[in-house]
Amino acid sequence: MLAAHALVDGRDSPALRELAGLPRRSNETEIRELYVQALHELGVSLPDEEIAGRCLLASLAFGLARSELSPKDVADRLSMTVAARTQEETRFLSVAADYSKWIGPDELPGWEHDLRTAAHSLTASTDLGASIGVPSSRRD
Repeated sequence: MLAAHALVDGRDSPALRELAGLPRRSNETEIRELYVQALHELGVSLPDEEIAGRCLLASLAFGLARSELSPKDVADRLSMTVAARTQEETRFLSVAADYSKWIGPDELPGWEHDLRTAAHSLTASTDLGASIGVPSSRRD
C-alpha cells in the first residue's frame, strides 16, 4: 500500500509500479528487492544499519511517548541487534530488553514506568526526529 500511496503522491518508477501491483501475500524477498530498487530509481538512499537501528529506537520512543504504542508493543517490535550510540538510546534499549513474558504482574508497572521515562528522555535528547518524520525537540 505504501507503494500505491507513493504513486498517488506523484512519485513514479518502474519498480514502484511493480511493487504497488503485488498481491498482499507476496514473497518477502521479492518485496524487499523491489522496494530497494524503487528507492534507488527514485534517488532515495537507504540508511546504513546503525542509523536505521537508531531511527527504530527513536521511532519506538516517540510512539510510546505519544501513547501510540504500549510498552509491550515497544518490546515486541524491538530488535536486540540494534546498536545504541547515546546514553539515552542505551538506557531505552536496556529497559526494553528487561521485558519478558514471564515478568510478574507486580513488576510490570515499574517496568512500564521505567520504559516511559527512558522514552521521554530519548525523545527530548535525540536529533533523529526529523529522520523519522517528527520535528526535533532537542534544544541546541
